[in-house]
Amino acid sequence: MNLENLVVISGKPGVFKMLVNKNNGMIAQNLDTQKKGFFSTRSHQFTPLASITVYTTDEQGGAELSTVFDNMFNAGDTPSAKASADELREYFGKVLPEHDRDQVHISDIKKIIKWFSFLNERDLLIADEEGDSEEKTDEEE
Repeated sequence: MNLENLVVISGKPGVFKMLVNKNNGMIAQNLDTQKKGFFSTRSHQFTPLASITVYTTDEQGGAELSTVFDNMFNAGDTPSAKASADELREYFGKVLPEHDRDQVHISDIKKIIKWFSFLNERDLLIADEEGDSEEKTDEEE
């Protein structure tokens, strides 16, 4: 999954596309309304989705969010973020069995499911394998 240029802005719902990064803030586009706006670093914090990792118990210590999204994409039906804590933990155990159950809280799982659903409903998630196979086909010709 390519999550480059996608950011979450504190105090704003949804996921935004970063257009221009400035010293005092960022110009970003709301993926729902397509409106562009300036968000100041004084008022907001920015979290690029590509920089998020989920704690794991294996040697690597974490799994990139793109890997988690790939697993969620391949897992099929995603529960609602409003599902019970037990149901969310069980689902996330299927998606990322090696996640650290002590450090990955239910609120984290809910955020990940919300982001995934938001991006998936808008067809913004494209599996890396498809892109890689297309590039190989172009190179072979």
